[in-house]
Amino acid sequence: MSPMTLSLRSLLVALALLLFALPATAAPERTPEQVIRHSVETLTGEIEGRRDYFAENLDELKALVDESLDDIADFRYIGASVMGRYFQNATPQQRSRFADTFRQTLIDTYTRGLVTFDYRELRVLDNQRPQRHEDQASVDMEVVATNGQVYPVSYSLRLSGNEWRVVNVIVNGINLGLTFRNQFDQAMRDQGRDYDAVINNWAPELAVEELEEGGSA
Repeated sequence: MSPMTLSLRSLLVALALLLFALPATAAPERTPEQVIRHSVETLTGEIEGRRDYFAENLDELKALVDESLDDIADFRYIGASVMGRYFQNATPQQRSRFADTFRQTLIDTYTRGLVTFDYRELRVLDNQRPQRHEDQASVDMEVVATNGQVYPVSYSLRLSGNEWRVVNVIVNGINLGLTFRNQFDQAMRDQGRDYDAVINNWAPELAVEELEEGGSA
């Protein structure tokens, strides 16, 4: 696999998982679109003009990403969602360990993607789909690569109390939440439902060809 392909996969996975780095708190007057737009602009502003520096200092960027996630992402909830039907029979320690492992995996992938892919633009679309429910929304954006290729990204958000939280993301038609849940399920089957083995070896993968070609939501 070429360096370009690796960096493309890193960016697509990282942007797909941007949901874990979005500020979750939204004042009542802020729409889901405004929350996403502000987050994307803040993200690009943080690394603009400093890519080369962060590429040589990944630990520093990783710490920055890690710190920004402390108060805005519920990795216990995310971990439970990815574990799916296996969550109920896992011990509290296993649930906690998987949440921590999954979190670290996302931070590592996200950090690499921010500095390895030379994208031209990240843009939140002006024309968004109307909300079907007061407590649910979708926000669409696009990732434009330097070669002009456009990758659609769609975030699903849920209003919890006074906070909009992203609960899933679809990249180029690929449902990431479902993909990771299926991978956890397959890993449990392969490992004879050995929770500890699956957690210790957790390394989610997305075929770059699948992301590039797209799929059904």
